[in-house]
Amino acid sequence: MSPRTAPSVGADRRDVPPPTIELRDVHVVHRLRSGGILRPDTLRAVDGVSLSVRRGKVLGVVGESGSGKSTLARVMTGLQPVAQGQVLFDGRPLGRGRAARRELGRKVSVVFQDPSTALNPRLPVRETLVDPLRVHGIGDDASRLSLVRELLHLVGLPQSALEVLPRQLSGGQRQRVAIARALALEPEIIVADEPTSALDVSVRAQVLNLLTDLKHELGLGLVFISHDMSTVRFVSDSIIVMHRGKVVEHDTASRIFTEAEDEYTRSLLAAAPSLL
Repeated sequence: MSPRTAPSVGADRRDVPPPTIELRDVHVVHRLRSGGILRPDTLRAVDGVSLSVRRGKVLGVVGESGSGKSTLARVMTGLQPVAQGQVLFDGRPLGRGRAARRELGRKVSVVFQDPSTALNPRLPVRETLVDPLRVHGIGDDASRLSLVRELLHLVGLPQSALEVLPRQLSGGQRQRVAIARALALEPEIIVADEPTSALDVSVRAQVLNLLTDLKHELGLGLVFISHDMSTVRFVSDSIIVMHRGKVVEHDTASRIFTEAEDEYTRSLLAAAPSLL
């Protein structure tokens, strides 16, 4: 069954800007170690996926391990080449070279699953947050520090956190630092790949509330990737369900949870816990 497509409000208006990220019939094929040299085995990690992501909206991506979610995240951040299809940023293909990569880095940021490995353990929080500003040539030392202080306040961390190392913070605090770093360049979209799976339930809810607040305060677009349907429902406007590299269902969050058509989607809903 072909997945339903979530309704697009105002998509026929000519004055509506193109989505920040758009995938059109994207395929990603991984070569496996099994098979022969001339006829290697392959895996279709992403198989004909089309979607779009705009500012101010949250797209949830849900599926079990191995469904293609993380590969899709790498495609949406320009880190994974595609075998077939188109990947558009602001309505045009990503160019080649360092300048194009820097432009994309300003518009699309990433929050990874495990903050303890995503943050450099040797750098204090101050340097972790200043580094992207320095790399992109934003401001001087004084203005960078001022911005970093604003970022800490925005994600609910005390100013004293500037001087500590990641190992001196709790898991929830480290993830807040990772989110602050993702916000440093004022991106249009954040791709969050399982950002709460390494956290306990109470801290997970705090991070989800933070992401929801940032969406409203900054007009931020978010791609929230998870295996947990309940968590995805909490933050998402629309949801795509992935299974074996394909999108099997795509609709608004409310309809996915009340009118799911695909059998795989219904199995995920049946297995979803009632708590975040």
